[in-house]
Amino acid sequence: MHALIVVAHHDPQSLTHGVAAHVGAGLVASGHTFEIADLAAEGFDPRYTAADHRVHRTHAAPPADVLAEQARIDRADALVLAFPIYWWSMPGLLKGWIDRVFINGWAIDYGPDTPVVKKLGHLQVHLLALGAADDSAFDRHGYAKAMRTQIDYGIFDYCGAQVVTSELLLDSESGTAQAHLKTARRIGQGVFQAETVI
Repeated sequence: MHALIVVAHHDPQSLTHGVAAHVGAGLVASGHTFEIADLAAEGFDPRYTAADHRVHRTHAAPPADVLAEQARIDRADALVLAFPIYWWSMPGLLKGWIDRVFINGWAIDYGPDTPVVKKLGHLQVHLLALGAADDSAFDRHGYAKAMRTQIDYGIFDYCGAQVVTSELLLDSESGTAQAHLKTARRIGQGVFQAETVI
Protein backbone atom coordinates (compact mmCIF):
# COMPACT_ATOMS: atom_id res chain seq x y z
CA MET A 1 0.00 0.00 0.00
CA HIS A 2 1.02 3.62 -0.47
CA ALA A 3 1.07 6.65 1.84
CA LEU A 4 1.42 10.34 1.14
CA ILE A 5 3.39 12.11 3.90
CA VAL A 6 2.80 15.86 3.90
CA VAL A 7 5.39 17.96 5.71
CA ALA A 8 4.78 21.60 6.57
CA HIS A 9 8.08 22.98 7.82
CA HIS A 10 10.51 25.35 6.10
CA ASP A 11 13.67 23.75 7.55
CA PRO A 12 14.66 20.40 6.03
CA GLN A 13 16.80 19.73 9.14
CA SER A 14 13.86 20.17 11.50
CA LEU A 15 12.49 17.51 13.81
CA THR A 16 9.27 17.68 11.77
CA HIS A 17 11.16 16.52 8.68
CA GLY A 18 12.90 13.87 10.78
CA VAL A 19 9.54 12.58 11.99
CA ALA A 20 8.28 12.40 8.39
CA ALA A 21 11.40 10.48 7.32
CA HIS A 22 11.01 8.01 10.19
CA VAL A 23 7.35 7.42 9.33
CA GLY A 24 8.58 6.66 5.81
CA ALA A 25 11.23 4.27 7.13
CA GLY A 26 8.57 2.45 9.14
CA LEU A 27 6.37 2.15 6.07
CA VAL A 28 9.21 0.69 4.00
CA ALA A 29 10.12 -1.73 6.80
CA SER A 30 6.53 -2.99 6.67
CA GLY A 31 6.65 -3.50 2.90
CA HIS A 32 4.80 -0.35 1.85
CA THR A 33 5.68 2.69 -0.26
CA PHE A 34 5.42 6.41 0.39
CA GLU A 35 5.85 9.81 -1.17
CA ILE A 36 6.77 12.97 0.72
CA ALA A 37 5.06 16.23 -0.17
CA ASP A 38 7.39 18.91 1.20
CA LEU A 39 5.09 21.90 0.86
CA ALA A 40 7.74 24.52 1.66
CA ALA A 41 10.44 23.10 -0.62
CA GLU A 42 7.95 22.58 -3.43
CA GLY A 43 6.73 26.17 -3.15
CA PHE A 44 3.05 25.34 -2.70
CA ASP A 45 1.06 28.59 -2.60
CA PRO A 46 -1.29 28.39 0.42
CA ARG A 47 -3.13 31.66 -0.31
CA TYR A 48 -6.85 31.10 -0.75
CA THR A 49 -7.89 33.63 -3.37
CA ALA A 50 -11.02 34.73 -5.20
CA ALA A 51 -10.12 32.14 -7.85
CA ASP A 52 -10.20 29.41 -5.18
CA HIS A 53 -13.56 30.69 -3.98
CA ARG A 54 -14.93 30.38 -7.53
CA VAL A 55 -13.73 26.75 -7.54
CA HIS A 56 -15.50 26.18 -4.21
CA ARG A 57 -18.72 27.55 -5.66
CA THR A 58 -18.19 25.18 -8.65
CA HIS A 59 -18.02 28.13 -11.04
CA ALA A 60 -14.47 27.28 -12.14
CA ALA A 61 -12.21 24.27 -12.60
CA PRO A 62 -9.45 23.72 -10.01
CA PRO A 63 -6.03 25.08 -11.00
CA ALA A 64 -3.17 22.75 -11.95
CA ASP A 65 -1.41 22.93 -8.56
CA VAL A 66 -4.58 21.84 -6.74
CA LEU A 67 -5.25 19.03 -9.24
CA ALA A 68 -1.67 17.79 -8.77
CA GLU A 69 -2.10 17.64 -4.97
CA GLN A 70 -5.44 15.87 -5.30
CA ALA A 71 -3.84 13.32 -7.64
CA ARG A 72 -1.15 12.61 -5.03
CA ILE A 73 -3.82 12.00 -2.41
CA ASP A 74 -5.85 9.88 -4.83
CA ARG A 75 -2.79 7.63 -5.37
CA ALA A 76 -2.46 7.13 -1.61
CA ASP A 77 -4.20 4.70 0.70
CA ALA A 78 -3.23 6.81 3.72
CA LEU A 79 -2.40 10.45 4.36
CA VAL A 80 0.16 11.39 7.03
CA LEU A 81 0.51 15.02 8.12
CA ALA A 82 3.66 16.00 10.03
CA PHE A 83 3.62 19.58 11.25
CA PRO A 84 4.78 21.91 14.03
CA ILE A 85 2.18 23.51 16.24
CA TYR A 86 2.14 27.26 15.63
CA TRP A 87 -0.09 29.39 17.85
CA TRP A 88 -2.05 26.33 18.98
CA SER A 89 -2.81 25.23 15.45
CA MET A 90 -1.20 24.00 12.26
CA PRO A 91 1.07 26.29 10.23
CA GLY A 92 -0.58 28.55 7.67
CA LEU A 93 1.18 26.62 4.91
CA LEU A 94 -0.60 23.40 5.85
CA LYS A 95 -3.94 25.08 6.53
CA GLY A 96 -3.76 26.78 3.14
CA TRP A 97 -2.96 23.44 1.49
CA ILE A 98 -6.09 21.96 3.07
CA ASP A 99 -8.18 25.04 2.20
CA ARG A 100 -7.16 24.90 -1.45
CA VAL A 101 -6.97 21.12 -2.00
CA PHE A 102 -9.91 19.72 0.01
CA ILE A 103 -12.49 21.41 -2.17
CA ASN A 104 -16.14 21.09 -3.00
CA GLY A 105 -16.57 18.47 -5.68
CA TRP A 106 -13.54 16.47 -4.59
CA ALA A 107 -13.45 16.17 -0.77
CA ILE A 108 -17.15 16.89 -0.35
CA ASP A 109 -20.16 17.63 -2.49
CA TYR A 110 -22.07 20.58 -1.21
CA GLY A 111 -24.64 23.00 -2.51
CA PRO A 112 -26.97 25.58 -0.98
CA ASP A 113 -29.95 23.25 -1.29
CA THR A 114 -28.24 19.92 -0.69
CA PRO A 115 -26.67 18.26 2.35
CA VAL A 116 -22.93 17.66 2.49
CA VAL A 117 -21.80 14.41 0.88
CA LYS A 118 -18.51 13.18 2.35
CA LYS A 119 -16.25 11.85 -0.42
CA LEU A 120 -13.03 10.75 1.33
CA GLY A 121 -14.33 7.74 3.26
CA HIS A 122 -11.62 5.57 1.72
CA LEU A 123 -8.78 7.67 3.17
CA GLN A 124 -6.98 6.92 6.44
CA VAL A 125 -5.35 9.93 8.09
CA HIS A 126 -2.47 10.03 10.57
CA LEU A 127 -1.72 13.35 12.30
CA LEU A 128 1.64 14.03 13.97
CA ALA A 129 1.79 17.47 15.58
CA LEU A 130 5.03 18.62 17.19
CA GLY A 131 4.93 21.11 20.05
CA ALA A 132 7.59 22.71 22.23
CA ALA A 133 5.49 22.89 25.41
CA ASP A 134 5.15 19.88 27.69
CA ASP A 135 2.10 17.68 28.31
CA SER A 136 0.99 19.63 31.37
CA ALA A 137 0.75 22.91 29.43
CA PHE A 138 -1.27 21.29 26.67
CA ASP A 139 -3.48 19.45 29.18
CA ARG A 140 -4.02 22.56 31.29
CA HIS A 141 -5.31 24.49 28.30
CA GLY A 142 -7.27 21.65 26.68
CA TYR A 143 -5.20 21.68 23.51
CA ALA A 144 -5.52 17.97 22.70
CA LYS A 145 -9.29 18.26 22.72
CA ALA A 146 -9.16 21.49 20.73
CA MET A 147 -6.90 19.89 18.10
CA ARG A 148 -9.19 16.92 17.74
CA THR A 149 -12.22 19.19 17.44
CA GLN A 150 -10.64 21.55 14.92
CA ILE A 151 -8.55 19.19 12.80
CA ASP A 152 -9.69 15.59 13.32
CA TYR A 153 -13.39 16.37 13.30
CA GLY A 154 -13.65 19.82 11.72
CA ILE A 155 -11.54 18.96 8.67
CA PHE A 156 -11.19 15.23 8.14
CA ASP A 157 -14.43 13.85 9.56
CA TYR A 158 -16.27 16.53 7.59
CA CYS A 159 -14.84 14.94 4.43
CA GLY A 160 -15.46 11.38 5.66
CA ALA A 161 -11.77 10.52 6.13
CA GLN A 162 -10.93 8.29 9.09
CA VAL A 163 -8.39 9.75 11.53
CA VAL A 164 -6.50 6.68 12.75
CA THR A 165 -3.66 8.48 14.54
CA SER A 166 -3.84 11.88 16.21
CA GLU A 167 -0.60 12.19 18.12
CA LEU A 168 0.91 15.16 19.94
CA LEU A 169 4.71 14.88 20.05
CA LEU A 170 5.40 17.39 22.81
CA ASP A 171 8.30 18.88 24.70
CA SER A 172 10.14 18.60 21.38
CA GLU A 173 12.89 21.07 22.28
CA SER A 174 13.93 19.38 25.53
CA GLY A 175 15.74 16.21 24.56
CA THR A 176 12.76 14.15 23.42
CA ALA A 177 13.70 14.16 19.74
CA GLN A 178 14.96 10.56 19.70
CA ALA A 179 11.84 9.31 21.44
CA HIS A 180 9.66 11.15 18.92
CA LEU A 181 11.61 9.66 16.02
CA LYS A 182 11.11 6.16 17.43
CA THR A 183 7.38 6.87 17.84
CA ALA A 184 7.24 8.09 14.23
CA ARG A 185 8.88 4.90 12.97
CA ARG A 186 6.42 2.75 14.97
CA ILE A 187 3.54 4.76 13.55
CA GLY A 188 4.93 4.24 10.05
CA GLN A 189 5.14 0.50 10.65
CA GLY A 190 1.53 0.47 11.81
CA VAL A 191 -0.08 2.79 9.24
CA PHE A 192 -1.69 -0.09 7.38
CA GLN A 193 -2.47 -2.29 10.37
CA ALA A 194 -5.96 -2.39 11.85
CA GLU A 195 -4.78 -0.09 14.63
CA THR A 196 -1.63 1.99 14.64
CA VAL A 197 0.89 0.98 17.28
CA ILE A 198 2.00 3.99 19.32
